[in-house]
Amino acid sequence: MATQSPFSLVAGLVEQLGSGPQPPAWVVDEFQRRLVLFLNHVLMQEPEAQARLTRLKGRGVRMQWRRFSLQFCATPAGLLELEGAIVEPDLLLTVIEESPFALVQAALLGDKPAVRVEGDVQLAAEVNWLVEHVRWDAEEDLSRLIGDAPAHAMGRAARGAAQALQQFIRARPWPGADKAPA
Repeated sequence: MATQSPFSLVAGLVEQLGSGPQPPAWVVDEFQRRLVLFLNHVLMQEPEAQARLTRLKGRGVRMQWRRFSLQFCATPAGLLELEGAIVEPDLLLTVIEESPFALVQAALLGDKPAVRVEGDVQLAAEVNWLVEHVRWDAEEDLSRLIGDAPAHAMGRAARGAAQALQQFIRARPWPGADKAPA
């Protein structure tokens, strides 16, 4: 009798959740608003990113994966704001990978998912620059709450845990690993 890997069981459950019923519209809306607030918080710590977004004011980007999408535009202040779904975006970014499990695996390994790009190429280059260069300094935000020394210790522990998790993922034969980037 063949035994089933617990990882393939989890992958199957995640697949079922992704194709199951959708959350209520208000949950999706609230999540998108919180996500844009977080992205703006990160952008406010990067003057170069804000300057680049200022030049793109009013330009719309829609990011899609399966049935989920997020549409936003650049503001004159160099930040992001949610944009209504009825407006046609200047740039459409569609994540090609269908499996949520493969996306999580790639993210934990530090890889970016494959994306189909449609629309303004110059805007796509600017979005790519933002993805490549803007990083959240979680340790700095944490230090404002609990102080420098504890925040540094927690950051060091988190980096160690992340490194161990990456090594664990690289060492295991995961379902769909033949499709995931190496």
